Amino acid sequence: MASYMKNINIISRCCSLWRFVKLKDFDIGDCQHSYIYEICRNPGVSQDQLARRLFVNKSNASRQLAWLEKSGFVERRQSEKDRRVIHVYPTEKMLNLLPEVRAASLQWREYLTKGMTDEEIKTLSELLERMASRAAGYAERALPEDAGE
Repeated sequence: MASYMKNINIISRCCSLWRFVKLKDFDIGDCQHSYIYEICRNPGVSQDQLARRLFVNKSNASRQLAWLEKSGFVERRQSEKDRRVIHVYPTEKMLNLLPEVRAASLQWREYLTKGMTDEEIKTLSELLERMASRAAGYAERALPEDAGE
């Protein structure tokens, strides 16, 4: 039963290596891809919302965002309504990088599913989505609003 989790972890670690190799010329690390997706999909997302959506603690999100800002990928702005809230926006540099990140992800997905039928891919996707949804539900209930502060 636990072997599927071992396999998911192996796939995840190998995917990290894939992204590192594919994106090394763009001066980003493996862990930044999820930030790129989320920020580009939701310009103006707050740092706290971003941390919760990515299932990381606030201090990790803050460190990653500081690096992304220093590297010219994001702009952070304090909310005019609530000075405690910081909103994150993608820069042109991040928006230009997004297609490369998407391409690397698509190539990995194609590499992994080579030789699978469309039906197998559909079933695998549906099962993993159910597992991810259940895991996310747990994390959302288990973590307090101020986790990571």
